[in-house]
Amino acid sequence: MRIYKDIFTGDEMFSDSFKIKLIDDVLYEVQGKLTQRSQGDVQLEGANPSAEEADEGTETAVESGIDVVLNHRLAESYAFGDKKSFTLYLKDYMKKVLAKLQETHPDQVEVFKTNVNKASKDLLTKFKDLQFFTGESMDCEGAVAMVEYRDVDGESVPFLYFFKHGLEEEKF
Repeated sequence: MRIYKDIFTGDEMFSDSFKIKLIDDVLYEVQGKLTQRSQGDVQLEGANPSAEEADEGTETAVESGIDVVLNHRLAESYAFGDKKSFTLYLKDYMKKVLAKLQETHPDQVEVFKTNVNKASKDLLTKFKDLQFFTGESMDCEGAVAMVEYRDVDGESVPFLYFFKHGLEEEKF
């Protein structure tokens, strides 16, 4: 299993247990799904759920959202109220990523420089349709997941975007 972590905050952003597509060698597209989970919804092997029902009137807490967001404890961010603030974030973030790349992976600098502008412009054209999530530390200076919903077979499916060079892979 591979976990993809933010190179600046160390926050887990996603894992390879989801369908991942690499776009222009700079942007990961991760397909998520909307889900609902009951907290404490654990069944022990050999347990008889009907004999072990909770008391009448007990409420079960349910959390719902995107599986990638829930699994990796991402937090929704409202830091980008307009396209201008998102553009400023992208410019600053790209400078930080480029500096880190020059230090750690100089062989990837040219790939990053060549392709990141196109990926950024594509995201900016979708700005009004995007939802944003930070890592668990909620640090907007690090990687931000950008979520777009698309229709797939008549269902609204969330796709999360992450800049490849702002992440490191950790193998387990």
